Amino acid sequence: MKNIIITLVFLQLAMSLHSQSKVEDVKNFTLTNGMKVVVLEDHSIPNANMYIFWKVGSRNEYPGITGLSHFFEHMMFNGSKKYGPKMFDRIMEASGGSNNAYTSEDVTVYTDWFPSSAMETIFDLEADRIADLALDPKMVESERGVVLSERSTGLENSNFRNISEEVKASAFSAHPYRWSVIGYESDIKNWTIEDLQAYFDTYYAPNNAVVVISGDVTLEKVEKMAKQYLEPIKAQPEPRKVHTVEPVQRGEKRVMVRKEVSTPNVLIAYHVPETQHEDHYALDVLSSILSKGKSSKLYSKLVNETQMATSVFAYMPESFDPNLFYFYGIANQEVSADALEKGILNVLEDVIANGVSEQELQKVKNQKLMEFYETLETIDGKSNTLGSYEVYFGDYKKMYEAPAAYEKVSVEDIKRVAKKYFVKSNRTVGVLQNNEPVTNGASK
Repeated sequence: MKNIIITLVFLQLAMSLHSQSKVEDVKNFTLTNGMKVVVLEDHSIPNANMYIFWKVGSRNEYPGITGLSHFFEHMMFNGSKKYGPKMFDRIMEASGGSNNAYTSEDVTVYTDWFPSSAMETIFDLEADRIADLALDPKMVESERGVVLSERSTGLENSNFRNISEEVKASAFSAHPYRWSVIGYESDIKNWTIEDLQAYFDTYYAPNNAVVVISGDVTLEKVEKMAKQYLEPIKAQPEPRKVHTVEPVQRGEKRVMVRKEVSTPNVLIAYHVPETQHEDHYALDVLSSILSKGKSSKLYSKLVNETQMATSVFAYMPESFDPNLFYFYGIANQEVSADALEKGILNVLEDVIANGVSEQELQKVKNQKLMEFYETLETIDGKSNTLGSYEVYFGDYKKMYEAPAAYEKVSVEDIKRVAKKYFVKSNRTVGVLQNNEPVTNGASK
């Protein structure tokens, strides 16, 4: 039966691979102002999308202006020279499209989905807000209040946000990954219009962006629209580089956060390399082995077998610079933070000592490849993945090398990276629990 399942998986992979684009199908050009445009034609449906990856996030901030990257995610929808506040959304919807945006430590990304017949409208909308964003004081104050509310509500409602903000601030002593992406309250309250304008002029320059367009478009039309609407926007001096290198952590760090919660939450974070590092794929596969699905090592041990946790997962974000590999667990009733922490660490120590089986590894490889190909079956997935590989891996063409990179990961690689990075001196442990210390250390 197992052989039949494996055969079916590979048949599915082969069928997906056959229907996928090839690296030579992707075209790109660079405008005279330095803006790179990547195009992948897909005429399966009469729709298209545009992703604009701005290479700016919280890592580009400093004390006094933390949260500015996220703030512009709000301001970019609040008026420009040609289109007033909220008109971007209204025109987009009237054209049959929709949009979204997100901010991370490294990038700010804007996404537009639209009928291909509306492509010129989208270029016009984007060019207007890039070239002539309005920083109206009334709108700034309005959105400042929105962001302050978003921050306080997030901290109130999300235990993970509470503990992760404190763990990051402790784990990073020097690198700007220590900042909260949404920013600190005192900074949000005190940004000036001058701060905003300087930040926008520096980072929302065409030479600091990558545009990815997929769908029912042609290279010729995209290039024509890009030259007409985006090329006139002036390039700016290259933003200052982030040179700060986080010093090697020389001992375990611990953080305690007090908040009314029903059971303790534990977050353990280990320093790991940046996305372009050679260990990235092995660490990514290890993350899935540990927490992907109910048969994963952490879930099966801590939720099913010992019932120490109601939820547990691992998370490793893509990043320009060395970042953190997180393990987060929520304790079951009558389980202490200490017991849950030990339970998580025991699973990691077992991988370090005994590694993983070929069967466990192959199962996750199959999952990874299926997810990869399924993502690329949509035009949204194509644009997002191409753009992510361009900014995080340095070249969109590396997207086509990903299947081989996953397949290359061995059981020896899994054991090696676990042993290399999951060491006590390299970790920061955060505990979130009630205002009164929990005295019952029993576990189920």
